[in-house]
Amino acid sequence: MKILIIGGNGTIGKKVTERFSEKHEVLVAGRNSGDVKVNFSDSESIKSMFEVVGKVDAIVTIAGDAKWDKFENLSEDDFYIGIKSKLMGQVNVVRIGKDYLNHGGSITLSTGILADDPVDMTTSAAMVNGAIHSFVKAVVLELYNIRVNVVCSDLVEDSFEKYKDYFPGNTPVPMHKIVDGYVKCVEGKINGRILRIMA
Repeated sequence: MKILIIGGNGTIGKKVTERFSEKHEVLVAGRNSGDVKVNFSDSESIKSMFEVVGKVDAIVTIAGDAKWDKFENLSEDDFYIGIKSKLMGQVNVVRIGKDYLNHGGSITLSTGILADDPVDMTTSAAMVNGAIHSFVKAVVLELYNIRVNVVCSDLVEDSFEKYKDYFPGNTPVPMHKIVDGYVKCVEGKINGRILRIMA
């Protein structure tokens, strides 16, 4: 398969890229590095990325920003960071990317535990993650001959030290379990699933 991984040089993205590269042709898209550059918050940039890459068998997104802060500190513009990047970035990957998928191809999006189990200072991020879950469940009702799923992971081991104070009591997930989730979505046949990866 020819697989495009958006965010393939990030903490999780690197491991996902390594795994898929064992069996498939992998192209990495990133903000500052990769085989092709993309500004995830700009639909025209996403379209240009696909025009460069051409037809693929699978698209994986492991990208997107959202503002973490106390609700009382969040401005309207702060909420738009997550809406334009992590939410609309992934919506636009489906909206535009579906036309660059080969028959029977798949798109795998990414969220996290905050959709179901938010913690302090994550109102914006939790909102965006939950919206992506609803989007996936709805959009598969209208798409034919392609699959769309989302990998929703708990705190990953490789990021535990950085984020552990935000997630008291959470048991970190081994990276291989999260990578397996992406493999299941791409190489398997599931569709419309929110694949929750917990410890």
